[in-house]
Amino acid sequence: MEVGPFSIIGKNVVIGKGNVIESSVLITGWTTIGENNRFFKGAVIGEWPQDIKYNGEPSYTDIGNGNVFREYVTVHRGAEPGTRTIIGNNNLLMAYVHVAHNCKLGSDNTIANYVGFAGHVEVEDMVTFGGLCGIHQFARIGKMAMVAGYSKVIQDVPPFTLVEGMPARIMGLNIPGLRRRGLTSESRNALKKAISIITSRKQKRVDAIETVRQTVEVTPEVEHLLNYVANPSRKGVILQTAYSSKDEE
Repeated sequence: MEVGPFSIIGKNVVIGKGNVIESSVLITGWTTIGENNRFFKGAVIGEWPQDIKYNGEPSYTDIGNGNVFREYVTVHRGAEPGTRTIIGNNNLLMAYVHVAHNCKLGSDNTIANYVGFAGHVEVEDMVTFGGLCGIHQFARIGKMAMVAGYSKVIQDVPPFTLVEGMPARIMGLNIPGLRRRGLTSESRNALKKAISIITSRKQKRVDAIETVRQTVEVTPEVEHLLNYVANPSRKGVILQTAYSSKDEE
């Protein structure tokens, strides 16, 4: 492990092999870090959550392997006693990203500068965020989605989609991302048909899901999409397109 000048590591921190901690980094609280992560100058990991109910009780920050935390990234511990903020493996968090209390980030995500995750946000795997996005508390972001820069996300983002806007709306599939991750043209076409049916506004959500099951090849990706849409968070799920003004049923 390498530790640069003026960095501070708290007494309850556990750090694995191969980590690089550059200058003026603070790692505090009850934080556990895996192997081969890199923390650039000014990163703050495991600090008190920005929640007025928190009074210093033990709560946790868990970080996996191979992540990169660029300059001045902030990651806060859980806000309730015994709870956790969790970051998986091989994520890139660019400068000034903020991960609030009780967030859960999966693996292989790319998060551009100044993205802010409010409390209790959940992000699956292989998601791309453009810069200056704001993600509302308790919202979820599905796997292989892309959130375009400067978007305001106040509901769940369905997996495999591209969303953009204030508030964010579905622009279509995240085609470049799906190709990059090796999804076949058959799988992409099945997802395209499923998204078209779900967002058509001609049926209620439950009926649209059943129509997809009856008329579209239910690949593993389509199954994941349907389960995600059928079980939204308390915020609801984005089903509106950029061309629709209706609210979700």
